[in-house]
Parts: sequence; structure tokens; C-alpha cells
Amino acid sequence: MTLVKAKLVSTDGGGTIEFMFNPTQLAFQQRINLTKNSGARTGRGLPKVNFAYPEPCTLSIQDIMLDTYEEGGGKSVLSYLQQFEKAVNFAESGEGKEKRPPSYVFTWGSQQYIRCFIVQLSYTLLMFLPDGTPVRAKLSLELEEIDESTSQPGMGTSTTVNRSGDSRSSRTGK
Repeated sequence: MTLVKAKLVSTDGGGTIEFMFNPTQLAFQQRINLTKNSGARTGRGLPKVNFAYPEPCTLSIQDIMLDTYEEGGGKSVLSYLQQFEKAVNFAESGEGKEKRPPSYVFTWGSQQYIRCFIVQLSYTLLMFLPDGTPVRAKLSLELEEIDESTSQPGMGTSTTVNRSGDSRSSRTGK
């Protein structure tokens, strides 16, 4: 069996970011918002609540490893980090100042998990050559859903069920 790398694939100028090492876990979170009516109370005295709206799904990927030490030649790991940084530092000033960030689809093999923006990036440089060149890093990403067509874990299937129970075809990331 061939090893398939996880990727963030952009269709609007962000390019494709291939993970050097696959994640060990994917943490999804989904919330709904409720409105509380402070004047109306239940029999137990709690405020009555109504459904307001769903929040977008978020996907957190922790401890993504980047390592150039084995490549030798003193290659810095920063060149790999720049791909991820570009997704959040997409426009510094000038004409691009009001530009929208690139959108991505997080894919791994045949699964298309979430169409998203990278909303948070954090990394730690872990290992350095004697001359100070960073050769190992660990990064974490938070991805936030931007399109309803891909929103739940395991949703890489091409069929979804709408509220009336009818099946319909759904293509994502294209």
C-alpha cells in the first residue's frame, strides 16, 4: 500500500500544501448558538432558549512535524513553514490589503474533510544545526469551514442526505 500525504489544496491562488508527515489526529468541533429569553422561564427557573444558528465546523490539527535534518546540506525547515505562513499572511499592504485569504480543502487520500480558511497557525522550532539553521519544527493549525458542502468528519463520500431524506450528489473542492 502506498503512503498518501495529507494536503491543503487551494483553488483560488493559495497553491497546494503537502504535509511532510501525516497528522496523528484530526479534532473536529461543531457548535450551535442559542438565544436566551431572559423574561421567559421554564418551570425550573431556567431561561427559555431558541436555536439561533450553527457555527462553522472547525478542524484542529496539532503536532504537525517538519524535519529537514535527514536531507543534509544544512537545508532550513523555514522554507516548508513559509507555505503555511503564506496562507495567513496572504496580503501585507498595498492593493492586496483588502484581499480575501486563500481557501483550501483539507484532503487526505480520497477524503475531502473541510473547505476552509487557515484561521490560526502556530509553530515551534525544535532543532538547530551548529550554525543556527532550524531543521525541525512542530506546527499546529486551526481550519474553519467556509462552505456548507463539506462540513463533517468522514464526509468525503459523494452522497449527502438533505433534510427531507432524499439523497443528492455533492462534489466538493472542485
